[in-house]
Amino acid sequence: MQNGWRVGSIFNIPLYIDPTWFLIVGWITLRDGMEFQRAWGAPIAYSAGLAMALLLFASVLLHELGHSLVAKSQGINVNSITLFLFGGVATIESESKTPGKMFQVAIAGPLVSLSLALIAGAIVFFAPITNPVLGVLLLRIATLNLVLTIFNLVPGLPLDGGQVLKAAMWKRTGSYIKGTLIAARSGRFLGYGIAALGLADIFGISQQFGIPTIGGLWAVLIGSFMVRNADRYTQVANLQQILLDLKAQDVMSRDFRVLDGNWNLREFADHAIVALDEPSAYFAAHDGRYRGRVDLNQVQQIERSQWETQTLSAIARPLSNIPSVTETTALAQVINQLEQQSDRAITVLSPAGAVAGMIDRSDIIRVVAGKLGFSLSDEALQQIKSSGQYPPGLQLASIAQAAQEM
Repeated sequence: MQNGWRVGSIFNIPLYIDPTWFLIVGWITLRDGMEFQRAWGAPIAYSAGLAMALLLFASVLLHELGHSLVAKSQGINVNSITLFLFGGVATIESESKTPGKMFQVAIAGPLVSLSLALIAGAIVFFAPITNPVLGVLLLRIATLNLVLTIFNLVPGLPLDGGQVLKAAMWKRTGSYIKGTLIAARSGRFLGYGIAALGLADIFGISQQFGIPTIGGLWAVLIGSFMVRNADRYTQVANLQQILLDLKAQDVMSRDFRVLDGNWNLREFADHAIVALDEPSAYFAAHDGRYRGRVDLNQVQQIERSQWETQTLSAIARPLSNIPSVTETTALAQVINQLEQQSDRAITVLSPAGAVAGMIDRSDIIRVVAGKLGFSLSDEALQQIKSSGQYPPGLQLASIAQAAQEM
């Protein structure tokens, strides 16, 4: 769900404002207003402080718009742009398909910020500005955009420089996942470094050793934000690797029954009624060959008067006509195929074309959770099986799709 309030759209991209945005706007207004007050008086000073805050976020918006428009030019949908405490973020539906295109999207934002810094700086130094307030605001916005450019090029995720590093490592190693992990480790290291410098500033250590101060509490917040997001990139990349490494045979269960294809529907119904546990699927076989899958809904739609004469072989859907994967199919592809079908389970076939197993979402979650080092209760797995839905917050389908596309 999208957080914040929608305030409009730009280039058909919804624009949102997170509640934390008001905190930073208020803080900048107060800070700059107090600084300007001696020179200009309270009304002008605080108005200039508010203008400074709005100009800063206008710069951030243009920065994110740079990323977004380049992504849209590559056919990638941009869901939204959100302004929040630490600046802004563009929610892009998927990543670029090549390292070169990823680099283009990543570098677009810093190039916009650098352009704004150069334009504002040129106006200050080369245009005749008689209004001192306007001159100060332009000089500050030029400086802030230059700082924004430099900071965003720090080579660690989630910053733009981290995306540039990821693209470079993807190109060098040939692996999108390796590129992500390298850039995420860099972002985590740099995040801890920034937070440590902030703590040193807070406790006065910076002054004792002549270390440049970088904003104390603000640096701690930014460093913590970088670490959390770098860890998130690492978790997603590790999960993608798991989905590529695991095969259908590693996940499938034997949750199916093979019945005699010569049974009539009455015999089948009696068997299904007395069965203590209902499997995910029934298959009909005759003369050593699979005749197909028996659809319970189809059986129920057939007139009861025909149940004594219709056989399972006659109504079974041939294996060639049902969604299936082979035992060696990557789990990422299995997940993607599950999302494209209405059935809650998919059939796994052996190299000889026989039914080897079934996979539903509970099977996937059970094995993936084990690989990640935690387990789910039988009740939770049964709920996933019954609902045909992954646990809330686990975007496994989109993660699998991204893994398969890279």
